[in-house]
Amino acid sequence: MSTPKFIVIEGLEGAGKSTALKAIESYLSEKGISSVVTCREPGGTLMGEAIRSIVKDNTIDEKIDSRTELLLMYASRIQLVENIIKPALADGKWVVCDRFYYSTFAYQGGGRDIDVDIIQNIHDASIGEFKPDLTVYMDIDPKLGLARAAGRGELDRFELEKVEFFERTRDMYLKLVDTSSEMKPVDASQSIENVREQVLQVLEEGALF
Repeated sequence: MSTPKFIVIEGLEGAGKSTALKAIESYLSEKGISSVVTCREPGGTLMGEAIRSIVKDNTIDEKIDSRTELLLMYASRIQLVENIIKPALADGKWVVCDRFYYSTFAYQGGGRDIDVDIIQNIHDASIGEFKPDLTVYMDIDPKLGLARAAGRGELDRFELEKVEFFERTRDMYLKLVDTSSEMKPVDASQSIENVREQVLQVLEEGALF
């Protein structure tokens, strides 16, 4: 039996993270891995899902300060790591998560312009050195991603942000790719089949087994 791994999918709205998730699940199944836990951020636990509903709600008649948003993301993350991810890995199960801490550095650090050192300090105090074995970053031009997201139905609070917000977020993602050895990019602007093949290639090159 291979050692269970923690895989994360990152990317902007409309990048095709759901497509990547399905590709990863199929890949692991073909490798004989039947015990796979999937989760999402923010969310994945009772408290996390409550936080998700708050930070994504576009009808709340109250300004959510960027620092509040940052702390809520880490509150949700702590619950997910301690109650779902770590127990699953300890039980021999693989974990695949839709977003993790790179989203915070990209969205709150890049998009919201919060000092990265502040985020890092909160990160260190919250989950320390715990990190994924592999992160698949679905890279896409913000305008294309937002156009795809708009086709899915009503937009949430993040999806209603101006394109400049997502351009800053993407810029931070690309900086993270350059400095993070386990973060691998995929060109998400291509066809579903092409994107799927790229994801599978990243998994093969990730030396997970």
